[in-house]
Amino acid sequence: MQNSYPETIAKLIDTAPAPPLGPGSPNLSVRDQLSRLQHNDLAGGRPIRNREMADACLAGIWLLYNYLEESHEISQNLPSSSGSYWHAIMHRREPDYGNAKYWFRRVGRHPIMQDLAANAAKITSGEPLDAATQFLASGVDWNPIAMVDGCEAVALGRTLNQEMLIRIAAEEWRLLFDYCLHEAFGP
Repeated sequence: MQNSYPETIAKLIDTAPAPPLGPGSPNLSVRDQLSRLQHNDLAGGRPIRNREMADACLAGIWLLYNYLEESHEISQNLPSSSGSYWHAIMHRREPDYGNAKYWFRRVGRHPIMQDLAANAAKITSGEPLDAATQFLASGVDWNPIAMVDGCEAVALGRTLNQEMLIRIAAEEWRLLFDYCLHEAFGP
């Protein structure tokens, strides 16, 4: 599901670099803009159908710009599987791999996981995969725990597939953000 983003959000997403696998450095040039973001900025004139999903979008935007604490402040208060998903990604990036796995187990089967598995297989098709990234070739079942392990392998220097995992993490962010935006405001 590809969303048409309101102009402010489209600009933020289009100008953001791919999210790193680790904490990254907060982008100070957008801090004020991020702190002023409201649900209406995400809505594009549509009424809010689900406030929690609108909050999940805000958690995602903060995370996109490496503001882990601000993202965490929002996502830890969202009881849905999407809130837990943002929470898990934040802990994966911290890095707090054990806590990330805990939150991914709370997510369960999220609606984006089938598309993420298929897209990951396309992205990695024909690429050399190692033990840390072999799970990406499945194309059928997304394994968020294996993604956490892959990110840890990068941090420990146990895989050469860092750029591939960054591309997959960016796709994961996009799918989750689009899903939350659709749930918050409709098509």
